[in-house]
Amino acid sequence: MTSVFQGRSLLAEKDFTRGELEYLIDLSLHLKDLKKRGVPHHYLEGKNIALLFEKNSTRTRSAFTTAAIDLGAHPEFLGANDIQLGKKESVEDTAIVLGSMFDGIEFRGFSQETVEELAEYSGVPVWNGLTDQWHPTQMIADFMTVKEAFGHLEDITLVYVGDGRNNMANSLLVTGAILGVNVRICAPKELSPTQEVVDYAEKFAKESGAQLMVTDDVEKGVKDANVLYTDVWVSMGEEDKFEERVNLLKPYQINMDMVKKTGNQDDNLIILHCLPAFHDTKTQYGKMVSEKFGIDEMEITDEAFRSKHARQFEEAENRMHSIKAIMAATLGNLFIPRV
Repeated sequence: MTSVFQGRSLLAEKDFTRGELEYLIDLSLHLKDLKKRGVPHHYLEGKNIALLFEKNSTRTRSAFTTAAIDLGAHPEFLGANDIQLGKKESVEDTAIVLGSMFDGIEFRGFSQETVEELAEYSGVPVWNGLTDQWHPTQMIADFMTVKEAFGHLEDITLVYVGDGRNNMANSLLVTGAILGVNVRICAPKELSPTQEVVDYAEKFAKESGAQLMVTDDVEKGVKDANVLYTDVWVSMGEEDKFEERVNLLKPYQINMDMVKKTGNQDDNLIILHCLPAFHDTKTQYGKMVSEKFGIDEMEITDEAFRSKHARQFEEAENRMHSIKAIMAATLGNLFIPRV
């Protein structure tokens, strides 16, 4: 028997079945348990991992680095100044060279086409650490965190509020639809998901039974939510859109009033954020927005961020465990039966 994961790349969630995604989530939980109990799990002993970063990152770089080391592999970081993708060297040529030296490649950058081309020509597994369109490695961590909190994924209602057209909204809608999670995107009409993404999600929802909703009505969108999820209002590369986004997204800020509107205020509600979060003025961006627009909190208030519902730091830690599971499944000699 062979593993359904062996040698595969993780480029977008839509390329994996429900059973495959559920396995990766459960494997993440298992590897987290091993880590907490101090049980060695060097499934990638002797492997070399290339970490390509066009976009800066704290959590993704830290998670891939620690995950690789825990698995017995050697990670090599290549930042924006180290790689010349499409500038001095084509993506194809870069992929061939790196594939001959490394056993696996992580890419975090702008274009989905770049990560797909790396996978096409490298001959080794490639993992999408984030592109402008999809964020699949984040999804395994996010739904792992949801399963930790509730013990199951089916019948959970996850509401993403904010910019409904970014990579996080895309990935949450599609991944939730595959997994049977009821996902709602609550965003202004100007920032609603594209029809292409909605069509993807609806196709998967027909198979899983997930109930999907796209709405600009906050009260309707958050009612009965088990998970409130948000992300920054302005993504990397969009810094010129602060004024537009602040004006559009103020009503979609996660605050304690929104928490009350869910109707789930006890153990039936958690708040997630993929970080970094602008919940105060202790950052350069936070100070700039406060000075220019007169608000000290953006996508989430400090009160909500520090509330009993908040699980963003558990979610951040789970990036390491979930990335470990993804790399072990696709690159290791671990036997994983077909699912």
